[in-house]
Amino acid sequence: MRIENHIGSPLGTHLKRVTTVLLLLFLFAHAHASYLLIPMDDMQKNHLKSYGIAYWALQRDVEVTWLLNYRGGAFMMKHADAIERECRLRGVTCEIIADGQSSAILSHIADPAVNMDAVKLQKAPRIAVYSPKSKLPWDDAVTLVLTYAEIPYDVVYDEEVVSGVLPTYDWLHLHHEDFTGQYGKFWGSHHNQQWYIEDVRTQEAMANKLGFSKVSQLKLAVAKKIRDFVMGGGFLFAMCSAPDSYDVALAAEGVDICDVMFDGDPMQPNAQELLDYSKCFAFKDFRISTNPSEYEISTIDIDDRSRQRTVNEKNDFFLLFDFSAKWDWIPTMLTQNHTRIVHGFMGQTTAFRRETVKTSCIILAENKEFNEVRYLHGDYGKGTWTFLGGHDPEDYRHYVGDPPTDLSLYPNSPGYRLILNNILFPAAKKEKHKT
Repeated sequence: MRIENHIGSPLGTHLKRVTTVLLLLFLFAHAHASYLLIPMDDMQKNHLKSYGIAYWALQRDVEVTWLLNYRGGAFMMKHADAIERECRLRGVTCEIIADGQSSAILSHIADPAVNMDAVKLQKAPRIAVYSPKSKLPWDDAVTLVLTYAEIPYDVVYDEEVVSGVLPTYDWLHLHHEDFTGQYGKFWGSHHNQQWYIEDVRTQEAMANKLGFSKVSQLKLAVAKKIRDFVMGGGFLFAMCSAPDSYDVALAAEGVDICDVMFDGDPMQPNAQELLDYSKCFAFKDFRISTNPSEYEISTIDIDDRSRQRTVNEKNDFFLLFDFSAKWDWIPTMLTQNHTRIVHGFMGQTTAFRRETVKTSCIILAENKEFNEVRYLHGDYGKGTWTFLGGHDPEDYRHYVGDPPTDLSLYPNSPGYRLILNNILFPAAKKEKHKT
């Protein structure tokens, strides 16, 4: 007896039911294994490249949900074989979860009693890094981590900024730069070095090309273009000497604070009294360094070289503040990490002196024991700025001429995670802003 000729028989009916159940189970399994979760807690093998995966997905119009304070700031998105494969290729830990699991996570996060939130990331931000085209004997932590995380960026410098290119970008980074026109205050220690001589020559040539008689005037024009970029809605992130020198340059508009070896004439005798702190993003009541041989720009930085800073490497840690994710979602986003305690690292500007920080700023991290502010955030116009002290999160004292840090040795660096938090920040859905 042929079964197919008796499909209406009890046996045929049973086979039909079994086939239907198996098909439903197959469809159920595939319909529910439909999200990809990238954990950012201690289970993650490569935190830094995880940000690159999120950016890669955004580039392909995949909406990414950033789960603030959930598993270290996990990322969740619709599952796709291509994204899963990219995670495997880059060594990023990922989990495939069912639709019901995803809904349960979002429901848990939405609980008012839980300090978590979910933020939609919808568009890959266009990134610019302000950096000289000539080779200098130090590297840039941001370009190092962008390259390692495989996040694309453009390099812009004075000529591009003055020409008005910044509004075409969403995010701008400033690193080891001196916007005061004093060449990083390296004159006392390195003015006979060939790289310093060449840097001065290159900067002076560019100033002349762009119609400025002094490098300090060019740098001020650049600083004002950056200010306008932020005012118009841009996102600014700065590290090392950039936060210090940037605000000093803005405060010193119209005031000559450069000595003769920097610009050919002496500084104004009453320069300090002429500073206008209202023009600054973050700082107030600081004093500029008038000693040309001192490797310091102002009293914003708690200077280690003059023994004012008593912190040593073993006890140099700073604490990331814990914010209310549902109400203070922006500072929460900027402090996402798998640890709240981060090992400190030095730079030309290492730590911000608390009394020079404006009360309008949001302090994101500090070393409370030594009264040091390490990480700052604020609004300016329609945009925002974030300042982080120190030069390289995984090289405590990064000297001129030291080799670049190999980030493959530090794939879970909490310090470098702070940089990458800022890179994804502009992708956040604007409607998510809370008042």
